Amino acid sequence: MNYGYFDDQNREYVITRPDTPASWCNYLGTLDYGGIITNNAGGYSFVKSGADGRILRYRFNSIPQDQPGRYIYLRDRENGDYWSASWQPVAKDLKKYASVCRHGTGYTIITSDYDRIKTETVFYIPLAKKCEVWAFKIKNNDSRERKLTIFNYAELSNDNNENQDLVNLQYTLFITRTYFKENLLLQTVNENRNDGNAVYRYAGLAGAKVTGYDGGREGFIGPYRSYANPAAVVNGKCGNSLNYTGNSCGALQTDLELAPGEEKEMFFIVGYGDETTARRVIKEYEDPEKARIEIEQIKRLWHGRLDKFQVNTPDPDFNRMVNIWNAYQCFITFFWSRAASLTYCGLRNGLGFRDTVQDIQGIMHLEAESAKERLSYMLSGQVSNGGGMPLVRFDHQPGKAVPPKPEEYRCDDALWLFQTVPQYLKESGDWGYLDEVTPYADQGEGTVYDHLKRALNFSLERLGKHGLVYGLEADWNDCIRLEEEGESVFASLQLYLALGVFVDLARRKGNMEDVLWAGENWSRLGENLYKHAWEGDRFVRAFTGDGYVVGSKQNEEAGLWLNPQCYAVISGAALGEQGQKAMDKVYEELNTEHGILLMNPAFKKRGLPVFRMILYLPGIKENAGIFSQPQGWAILAETMLGRGDRAYQYYCNCNPAKMNDRAEIRVAEPYVHCQFTEGKESPFHGRAHVHWLTGAASTIQVAAVEGILGVKPDYEGLRINPCIPAWWKEFTMERVFRGKSLRIRVDNSAGVQKGVRRIILNGEAMIDDLIPEAKMGPENEVEVLMG
Repeated sequence: MNYGYFDDQNREYVITRPDTPASWCNYLGTLDYGGIITNNAGGYSFVKSGADGRILRYRFNSIPQDQPGRYIYLRDRENGDYWSASWQPVAKDLKKYASVCRHGTGYTIITSDYDRIKTETVFYIPLAKKCEVWAFKIKNNDSRERKLTIFNYAELSNDNNENQDLVNLQYTLFITRTYFKENLLLQTVNENRNDGNAVYRYAGLAGAKVTGYDGGREGFIGPYRSYANPAAVVNGKCGNSLNYTGNSCGALQTDLELAPGEEKEMFFIVGYGDETTARRVIKEYEDPEKARIEIEQIKRLWHGRLDKFQVNTPDPDFNRMVNIWNAYQCFITFFWSRAASLTYCGLRNGLGFRDTVQDIQGIMHLEAESAKERLSYMLSGQVSNGGGMPLVRFDHQPGKAVPPKPEEYRCDDALWLFQTVPQYLKESGDWGYLDEVTPYADQGEGTVYDHLKRALNFSLERLGKHGLVYGLEADWNDCIRLEEEGESVFASLQLYLALGVFVDLARRKGNMEDVLWAGENWSRLGENLYKHAWEGDRFVRAFTGDGYVVGSKQNEEAGLWLNPQCYAVISGAALGEQGQKAMDKVYEELNTEHGILLMNPAFKKRGLPVFRMILYLPGIKENAGIFSQPQGWAILAETMLGRGDRAYQYYCNCNPAKMNDRAEIRVAEPYVHCQFTEGKESPFHGRAHVHWLTGAASTIQVAAVEGILGVKPDYEGLRINPCIPAWWKEFTMERVFRGKSLRIRVDNSAGVQKGVRRIILNGEAMIDDLIPEAKMGPENEVEVLMG
């Protein structure tokens, strides 16, 4: 079943049926003021933190899912009929009411058409402002004059903290009040605090006269009513109520008379700030051109980011994900980590170390400077012993953090640096970054190079009886608790990769002592992996402290795991025949039409305390579900083995755009990756969950760009070595690399999956698949001949 389509030219997803199987949402704003909005105008907004900066209230896991939100109601003053400018919350009969939602890059447009009245609302958050704008336009398509009343409704949080607002009611219901000031409602929180920490929020109207207001939710909604039939709308007028304790809202009323064909526009503004700030901001929108300029600024910003890498292959769904939606999702995940969505309510008030260091990789080819800034911030979340703070808070102060207790460390956190740091060095050419001094989370400071060496030492000082890395509280899989006796093969493969990377960095720095030290540990670890973890056709997943081999072919449950097979190839521990065998086993036993199972079969007997995934039903999340993030690793591994057909098959299986016509199966948005999809042991195989904020955004984007398309930065320049399905005979790319533009045409007339015969840069043949930066001009033409 289809609910919408991709508008690639405008870089929008257009929802033509508002009754989507779940709320399909978009993100608005910047790191200063962010927001989430659904196709029915549900959602919330916040300043800096979804946990501690809440502006608009939202109720998670409610019915309907996405209420309250940013609502605009319309009422016909002649017959009393009323509706909303988004299908919800009034939910008029769709045989008579039409709604289209256009989710774009940093904005959402919702139109409605009912009883010959058409509306268009553009929701956006202006750059460098702590407010949001609902730019509302209404047109009378009737042959007679229409008399209408317009109401907006914004339910304001009673506390900056989301949990306090909704749970600690004995406190938060008694700390707010509202004031009406001509064309705005001002909310105060703890207004008499004498420490300067009182909070002010506002809702205002520009472009129309306010004829009524309600500053209290109960006054607008009324008793025993809902957002679908608020008393003020039903009765045709606000009660001019104000909140003094209870629940605040910003509801403003304006009355209109529209001649046939007449159109009017107005601007509802919700924001953070006192009355002086509110008046200054609202006054700006007395000129309608202000909103149009700001919307174009947002489009230029986002489109400029995305334009730095564009591809045109024979597969439109591949193109739109790489060019637009996967890239856009990488930025959203980069901004908000796992802190604000319709699933993440804000309890994680910060950046997960491992999550964020991986998320950075997804935007590196598009905005390396922002990636560097966030990478340095995460390095300041590394503890002086080399481990990572599991969570680097939004208000993190380097040098002052309390380090985790020994049992709280995760074995993989700092090991992700060894993919992200080199990726930045290669993308930017900023070799001096290795010598930049960055503080540690708890005490002291060191160069980036020192941070990397301490990360290695953290792991090397925690090796078990097989010479592999202790699992500690968890590795990438939070559901495996191996502690200080069990060993993680996956983390050991990460360490193997990390040591190889460090050898290269040390050699380039001329530090031969470190080359020797890291090289010896690398060789020893490789021997241990082959001796203890390889079972002839697979790498096992882990060893528990009591000797149980996790992921052994002898096991009744969870006998094969995806991650170690992928990382054996990615790390270089198992290339050639060994890597092929491991990945063939993945294809034979884990592959499904909706993606690759994380492991199989599910745990149903063996569980706590080691295997916490048994708490999930079979086929769900880490218990034999299709976890999305490792899909990218599988794709990348197959491209390293030269198997483009299989890499592309894996990509298609997990590509949400391929599910656009089967939305009733996927349920979640068809334009973004989710955390996981239900596996084959679930009766709802193919249903996806936990949208937007997931490590899958970066891993799948990197796998597509660097793996399938083969465009990979290196220290000396840019490498191009695609690994594609044989039926792709030709494709083109545009890439900005270190400020230089490259237009790339790939000729695969030979119908191969991998292999470059010749690269020509501006008429000059290259020696191999490397295009040296020194040979690039400001504008470059590149011909790649595969064969």
